[in-house]
Amino acid sequence: MLNVGIVGLGRMGQRHAEQLALRTRGARLAAACSPVESERAWAQRELGVSALYDDFAALLRDPQLQAVAIVTPTTLHAEQTIAALEAGKHVFCEKPLALEVAACERVEAVARRHPELVAMVGFVRRFDRHYQEAKAQIDAGRVGRPFLVRSQSCDMNDPDGFFVRFAPTSGGIFLDCSVHDIDVARWMLGKPKALRVFASGTIALHPGLAACGDVDNGLAIVEFEGGARGQFYASRTMAHGFDTNTEVIGTAGSVSVGVGGQRDRVQSRDAAGVHHRVLVDFVERFSEAFQREMTAFVAACTGQAAAPLALSDATEATRIAVAITRSLNSGQVEAVV
Repeated sequence: MLNVGIVGLGRMGQRHAEQLALRTRGARLAAACSPVESERAWAQRELGVSALYDDFAALLRDPQLQAVAIVTPTTLHAEQTIAALEAGKHVFCEKPLALEVAACERVEAVARRHPELVAMVGFVRRFDRHYQEAKAQIDAGRVGRPFLVRSQSCDMNDPDGFFVRFAPTSGGIFLDCSVHDIDVARWMLGKPKALRVFASGTIALHPGLAACGDVDNGLAIVEFEGGARGQFYASRTMAHGFDTNTEVIGTAGSVSVGVGGQRDRVQSRDAAGVHHRVLVDFVERFSEAFQREMTAFVAACTGQAAAPLALSDATEATRIAVAITRSLNSGQVEAVV
């Protein structure tokens, strides 16, 4: 049984806490940390967590913990991951690992000094069985040589403006949303090196994002070494629901995942048209994948399996997303450095 402590009990943190406490075999949610008293009370009341902390350093000193799940604001990810590794804890960190490449590289350097510890970043789409099936088809040569990945991460519009309030610490739409698509593209294409990028965006519904230099709809093109390309679209303003999908095109065919955003296979028809129910958010779409992701982390920590992805994957995703954000601001093609 792996004793895990979680730091961060906001929107994502509570979902990971529930996953660890209720649905992850081989794991026990043994401690929770948040500076917000009501969030600590939630962990005690809803999940039965008795070891509660308002200070991350105090949680790291808890001798019963072998692992830590970091689900805090992105600006804290790198330094908290480093602190947890130095304290001898396995680490699961939500994406992205950091908003700057240098911070990612500092984490990698510390992790190399602790090869006995697992450090894993939460790129949940790699654990979705539909994405895994698509990857297996590509690896089996079903699409020939893959050369183009078109991928999008589109959230249902939130008229209350959650993402506007989140924007000052998110790193922008490409680091927050498209980092998933970037990681999927590198994974599907065999991890090619990115060479240069171009990005453009617009504010369709949320003018408050302008103060942060962010947009609510963005497009990016990434040129990879060897001729492959990635085309990414990110949106905060979908009217119908959560709509995330990926298409990989090769020399002998293509494979797609998630096209249409359907919740299920039921379709109805009436005088107003043809209809199907749509997904509400990423939690509904990737609920099974979140469970499989945490199970894979626990298996790696307990020596039952190898870590399913490397910190270098997170570094490269940040490297590309930072270049895309730089291109959005400059209006120019930018080299990936």
